[in-house]
Amino acid sequence: MKCINKILSILLSLILIVSLGGCKGRDIPQKFSMYKDSVTYGLLPDPNDGKLFFSSDKCIGTRSDTGESHADISEGYGAFDDTSLEVKSSHNIMEKMYPASTTKVLTAYIALTSGNPEQIFTVSENAINTTVGSSTSGLIIGDKIALSDLMYGLMLNSGNDAAVTIAEGISGSVEDFAALMNRTARSLGATHSNFVNPHGLPDDNHYTCIYDMYLIFHAALDIPEFVKIIKTAEKNVKYSHSNGSEATAKYTNTNWYLSGNAVAPKGIRVIGGKTGTTNAAGYCLILYSKRKSDKHELVSIVYKASSRDGLYDVMTKILEESKK
Repeated sequence: MKCINKILSILLSLILIVSLGGCKGRDIPQKFSMYKDSVTYGLLPDPNDGKLFFSSDKCIGTRSDTGESHADISEGYGAFDDTSLEVKSSHNIMEKMYPASTTKVLTAYIALTSGNPEQIFTVSENAINTTVGSSTSGLIIGDKIALSDLMYGLMLNSGNDAAVTIAEGISGSVEDFAALMNRTARSLGATHSNFVNPHGLPDDNHYTCIYDMYLIFHAALDIPEFVKIIKTAEKNVKYSHSNGSEATAKYTNTNWYLSGNAVAPKGIRVIGGKTGTTNAAGYCLILYSKRKSDKHELVSIVYKASSRDGLYDVMTKILEESKK
């Protein structure tokens, strides 16, 4: 018996040696799924978490720049083909940047996934006092407005008063909403960001990077109502003052491609996006477009352009590059 065991041991060793030696230069087919089996064996709590680490529907960003350089006009930009999952153009997409009002993309995403569009929100004194001197939706203390209408003041008019009203209506306070923003951003894979307010007014602790904002915007585009809002050039809304009288407002999109002040390259159809401007952030724009030839969906982002004209100049150039 000992002899047989010894022979079997030798044969097994020879088989292993031959097998290992024969592996050189050959691909070994994987018999398991990293994502699926990680869930099965409890390494990840559910399939959605796995998608954050092994994504099959997002462009993968790196610190390496790609495409032509426009660094003389903008400190950071990225063009992402969401259909082919190619990064068409990039510069500093992983570097810390101030997002200004492009922050409102995340605010809108949370409002649309957590809020009730028919809920009536009341404008507080804090919503007015903390945003004085900045872009607003023209609301006053005590105004009552449906969330569905408030969203247009947020995204078209870039109203900071609308942003605070949404934050307080959903979470009770700006601070609690900011905590929700950070949890939501991390759940979307945006781990290089920190948000302290819903509007993007300057704060040293309020920052992101272009790739994080791509991930957030990418998620928002899955919501049909979000796309409907950002593609709207103008919107008339009704709400009421504290005394019950009716009020109306006309909100106009700040996106130059929608207003006709900028023209997209031939073959590109701009659908919508979000602008942002502060001294610290420079001129910023996140854009959703499609190639007319094959309907490829494009997300393009320009941060910290030196001027508004420069912002649209760089955006048009990276859209042109996205056609290739």
